[in-house]
Amino acid sequence: MMYMRLMDEEYTRHPFFGSRGMRDYLRRLDHVVGRKRMRRLMRVMGLVSVAPQKRTSIPAPGHKIYPYLLRNLDICRPDHVWCSDITYIRLNRGFVFLTAVMDWHSRYILSWEVSVTIDDSFCVSALERALRCHGIPEIFNSDQGGQYTGSDFTGVLKDHGIRISMDGRGRATDNIAIERFWRSLKYEDIYLRDYETVNELNDGLREYFSWYNNSRSHQSLGGRTPAEVYNSSSLRKVA
Repeated sequence: MMYMRLMDEEYTRHPFFGSRGMRDYLRRLDHVVGRKRMRRLMRVMGLVSVAPQKRTSIPAPGHKIYPYLLRNLDICRPDHVWCSDITYIRLNRGFVFLTAVMDWHSRYILSWEVSVTIDDSFCVSALERALRCHGIPEIFNSDQGGQYTGSDFTGVLKDHGIRISMDGRGRATDNIAIERFWRSLKYEDIYLRDYETVNELNDGLREYFSWYNNSRSHQSLGGRTPAEVYNSSSLRKVA
């Protein structure tokens, strides 16, 4: 667990580190670790370097991969593009995974869910909750992980007529909006609160997401909050 905590903090600071860079970082802290162990721990934690590589995100066998639709796209209104990702959350007595669905334009967090496993069910649940509470986007973007390429997840998108977009292999920056959000979450809450249990984490995240959506202003949003931009009737698409 000590290694995983150090790795999580260093990955948040420098997401371009792969297993070799992470090994060298820990060795500089006088921890005797090998690259094989770093690969295993990074795989467990779902950490992938954002630096271009030959094979970084390997989809599940038989899962269809969709093209990336956001390149040069002007995302200028709420519900134009939603995105999702998964991040590792360390606890004092273990670790869990967090997924969130975000409106790309406003940075508004539409839904989120915590899971002790990294299967696709909690991602599907978060997606369904976002659709129930906020309507339907035109495009949904994710990475090529098996949680997003599986028929359960893509089936929900297809049933609602949503166009599916996926990051290019080895290009975590294609989903940069939510990648930046993970950094904010960890520095503004996770690392400061040092949660011990899943229940404490859920309570803390509920508080943080409410503050983030409704009170945290963004320079990129002209000093407005995600909620102010997302709920702006002048920007919403007219049906």
